[in-house]
Amino acid sequence: MMSPAARRTAALVFMLAAWVAFGLRHAPSQAEQAPSRALVHDVAAVGVTVSDMDRAVNFYSTVLLFEKVSDVEVAGDEFERLQGVFGARARVVTMRLGDERLELTEYLTPRGRPAPADARSNDRSFQHVAIIVNDMEQAYLWLRRHRVQHVSPGPQQLPDWNPNAAGIRAFYFRDPDGHALEILQFPPDKGQPRWHRPSDRVFLGIDHTAIVVGDTEASLRYYRDTLGMAVVGGSENHGPEQERLNNVFGARLRITTLRAAAGPAVELLEYLTPRDGQPYPGDARANDLVHWQTIVTTPSPEATYQTLRAGRHALVSPRVVALPDGPLGFREAFLARDPDGHALQFRSR
Repeated sequence: MMSPAARRTAALVFMLAAWVAFGLRHAPSQAEQAPSRALVHDVAAVGVTVSDMDRAVNFYSTVLLFEKVSDVEVAGDEFERLQGVFGARARVVTMRLGDERLELTEYLTPRGRPAPADARSNDRSFQHVAIIVNDMEQAYLWLRRHRVQHVSPGPQQLPDWNPNAAGIRAFYFRDPDGHALEILQFPPDKGQPRWHRPSDRVFLGIDHTAIVVGDTEASLRYYRDTLGMAVVGGSENHGPEQERLNNVFGARLRITTLRAAAGPAVELLEYLTPRDGQPYPGDARANDLVHWQTIVTTPSPEATYQTLRAGRHALVSPRVVALPDGPLGFREAFLARDPDGHALQFRSR
């Protein structure tokens, strides 16, 4: 017969073994390891640097029927630190289409570099916004009438063999600075319900911003596991329609869509083939025309900044900066970069 001390020891060993076994069988999943509180509340806008503000405003308002909602100039030490551009003075115009916003920034000084003449849709610096239309034929004819620069030879309808993308119609083109844009029409079984409501408008709003990534899993660790955005869809697209849409021969893409609590989605585009796209320029700055920034709101810019810093993620701003008079409609913000170099501006809500 075991002594009381021996029985206590045996019981302790048994409980310890059971606890270890339970821990091994129930190792936390990626979802369980994600932040309990999302760092990103919503995607508030998408920003892009332009070379001539009056020309850009005319294009977006006349051709794509955006409405101007604000027009301000910003300068000073805090703005310089926010964007990582010394001596910066910029004009910032916010344009609205439906419920979504596009933020155009012209750097009056210093002037940045033009977009690369040989840029392609599979380069890592690629980013665009997808504008939903309710009639692709009418929208395309309108763009042709305004002599937009084509990327796609014409609207493409994705094939029925791909159930996650079947029936989607899309067309790529460029704005006056060469930034890629997309118009897109969902079939009845796809897209958010709001895109199917009756409307007398052709251009309805921004569904998502798309970015080219080198490794989907690395990007998911950033956008999903660190920032707390949710994966809401995905597909693998290839074939002649996709090649013509992107104007990349042999294009085969892994597409993953993420959303925050509100605002446009962020779509990850990984080119499985061809893998010859150029990396994001390592010396790019916010005043270069290659610069886009996904503008997100966060409950605590300081806590988010420290989380990204602790995770050794790329930060452009040396700290969270405060704009005392709030000319851009927020008080605190900072600029960071994702694993591929795409910029995100984190703002206080």
